[in-house]
Amino acid sequence: MSKIEEIAAAVSAGKSKVIGGLVLEALDAGLDPLEILNVGMIGAMGVVGERFKSGEIFVPEMLIAARAMKAGVEVLKPKLSGAAKVGLGTCIIGTVAGDMHDIGKNLVSMMIESAGFTLIDLGVDVKNEAFLAKLEATPEAKLVALSCLLTTTMPAMRSAVAAMRGAGVKAKIIVGGAPVTQAFAAEIGADGYAPDAASAATAAKGMVA
Repeated sequence: MSKIEEIAAAVSAGKSKVIGGLVLEALDAGLDPLEILNVGMIGAMGVVGERFKSGEIFVPEMLIAARAMKAGVEVLKPKLSGAAKVGLGTCIIGTVAGDMHDIGKNLVSMMIESAGFTLIDLGVDVKNEAFLAKLEATPEAKLVALSCLLTTTMPAMRSAVAAMRGAGVKAKIIVGGAPVTQAFAAEIGADGYAPDAASAATAAKGMVA
């Protein structure tokens, strides 16, 4: 098994304690940091995501794998900082006003950050004013990710998108969460939609490309 394959297997199995050592071994062996990231880790999470979609694994297993990936990325970061291809921009994420759920948001956060974004997580029950204030303070932000888990907070997501459009926010807006659909995303004027965390990073990368 190659070092890249070992890293991919460690991510898939959620082995946070060993992933750092494997990444260091791969770097010491002269492997390209971008290959370690894209093939070894993002590739592994893609497989994990497909298993999640098919019902082979569930949210806990996916969270464990994402945490392992994040641990590996932390070791890679010093090597990636000088790589031109890495650094997709800043993403601001939060669960909309009135919704206190964060498991899905946290998983999406890890996936998006691991894909190469600088992440600003505003947490849960985020009012429109808080999103707008952070966007004003972070003009370089390229993406805003909005989450909701309750049908009762879907109007808050609609309101958040409207507030950003009204304020002339240039960042792309991606939405997701259990009750959210592609049709709803289009209806409220979002730029993108991710049906699950496995799709979020891919969609986010495509939106800022």
